[in-house]
Amino acid sequence: MLTDIYVVIQVVSSLLLIALILLHSGKGGGLSSMFGADSQSATGSTVAEKNLDRITITVALIFAFTTVTLALRMS
Repeated sequence: MLTDIYVVIQVVSSLLLIALILLHSGKGGGLSSMFGADSQSATGSTVAEKNLDRITITVALIFAFTTVTLALRMS
């Protein structure tokens, strides 16, 4: 039962991680420029980019946690 919950969290976090990484701007602007993230502050990155970074890191940590937990539960 608990393993099923971890698998669902794993799948959802992996799909979210793919979407969030695609939203990041690369050298050419990326998909995040479609959502109005063109204006830059004095530090060189926008508030939207910083928030996107924080969300991506959080989802990546959840993904890593569930990966390790599932590996330990399966062994």
